Amino acid sequence: MRNINYKLILSDFDGTLSASDNRVPEEVKLAVAEYVNCGGVFAVCTGRMLCSILPRVRALGLKGLVAAYQGTVIADIESGEIIRRDALSYSDVAEVCAYIETLGFSINAYSDEVLYTDIRKGDEYLEKYEEITGVEAVSIADKMSDYVVRRRLDCQKIACLVAPEKRGYLYEKLAAKFNSRFDVTCSAKVLVEVSPLQNNKGEALRFIAEHYGIPLTSTVAIGDNFNDVSMIKTAAVGVAVANGETALKEAADYITVTNNECAVAKIIEKFGFV
Repeated sequence: MRNINYKLILSDFDGTLSASDNRVPEEVKLAVAEYVNCGGVFAVCTGRMLCSILPRVRALGLKGLVAAYQGTVIADIESGEIIRRDALSYSDVAEVCAYIETLGFSINAYSDEVLYTDIRKGDEYLEKYEEITGVEAVSIADKMSDYVVRRRLDCQKIACLVAPEKRGYLYEKLAAKFNSRFDVTCSAKVLVEVSPLQNNKGEALRFIAEHYGIPLTSTVAIGDNFNDVSMIKTAAVGVAVANGETALKEAADYITVTNNECAVAKIIEKFGFV
């Protein structure tokens, strides 16, 4: 039995824990299992929906807490019971959607376990997204801004699936208009997202650490994208994978190998054990 160094390791999922083929490498699975068996706490914080991440963390044999929707929802892995939940009010959702519509972009609106989209079925980006997340979107024919008002849909986040070359433009537009009220971020090269301001990944790390009685001085966070910045700044050791965004690397304390080179396993070995 090895001695634990940092007691809590919180990892992003896509682009960090999982490789580019959407699978968690065997070396990473073994490293996570050893760390947990020796007494460490390993948890996942992702932008995915809860129903999308639960099967993945259960397959890893993880127990305890998982954070979905950038930390807006935190649940028990085994039971699926939600222990913390927040959302944007339907009026705020409608306001954001209406602005996105003026810019000419399609919208995904996430309300608890349902993904609503105004993207037509058969769209290549939507099909790929559904394949990766394991969630089938509910297509609507109306304007999303009208639909959420009529259905009074509070949402954990709003996201736009965009071509990579358009991500920067849309992010800058949304950030300029809403950054003081909402969390505007990117979780992938084709995603721009808007979610509650007070429940980002950094706050999720604080919540999970407090839940386990672990001081932040004994935490490590690992990520790859803009939505991971708050998390790695909050942790005692913030780690960026080599395939991560430049802004994340600049904020990190340490840069490791890529997700395809079992980055999380390398970090567990370096910081997880004495």
